[in-house]
Amino acid sequence: MPLKDTQNETDTRQLPIDRVGIKDLRYPIQVRDKGGSTQSTIATVQLTVDLPHQFKGTHMSRFIEVLASHGKVLHVDTIRDILTQLTRRLESDCAHVDFEFPFFLEKFAPVTKAPGLMDYTVRFHATLQKDVLDFVVTVTVPLTTLCPCSKAISARGAHNQRGLATLALRSKRPMWIEDIIRLIEDSGSSELYSQLKRPDEKAVTERAYDNPVFVEDLVRNIAERCRKDENILWFRTEAENFESIHNHNAYALIEMEAAAKE
Repeated sequence: MPLKDTQNETDTRQLPIDRVGIKDLRYPIQVRDKGGSTQSTIATVQLTVDLPHQFKGTHMSRFIEVLASHGKVLHVDTIRDILTQLTRRLESDCAHVDFEFPFFLEKFAPVTKAPGLMDYTVRFHATLQKDVLDFVVTVTVPLTTLCPCSKAISARGAHNQRGLATLALRSKRPMWIEDIIRLIEDSGSSELYSQLKRPDEKAVTERAYDNPVFVEDLVRNIAERCRKDENILWFRTEAENFESIHNHNAYALIEMEAAAKE
């Protein structure tokens, strides 16, 4: 005998659900880098759709089936196809996907050129509604900031700290993750490295000292670079400094539309 499909039963409360689906699913993906190679990584995935008011529930297994239909390794180029399949299979008007994953870059120390891997957190968020795709890429970068006030008032040295700067953006054309990382790193007091010898440590320390940056300066520096990039349509940048001499973190955010650009 056929099994009862409870999800397809009618719900009488007249309450549509904005998003329903699965989250915190770990899945292998491949991401192309600027050098032409393909980087394999593991994404934490969230897949959701809107649920019309008449349906009691969604079919959770279909989200996995859509992912599995693209093979064992998922390419980011297939995101639109995933969204299209979700709307069709789940009879929804709107579908959302989130892929958050570590992205690795080999960086060389500034003086000795010692190699090391740095990891950055990247998130792809995409929404398909009425066949219109909205795609936002978000990159979080660790960096160093040195306090301008501390430098100005101290006879010896200045306090600095490690912080996180995050940039989310929409663009006319896809942007390389490496270019977004570089935009953020150029906005702080100094970028970070995974391996530093003594000459490198000296260079990084002095670079930060020569380039003091408040958390406010950091988000403004990022915003200024975004405004100058004709490819960027919208951005939101936020920064959090893990203060080294305060019992709190410092935080700032700027969000701006740039759609007026020609």
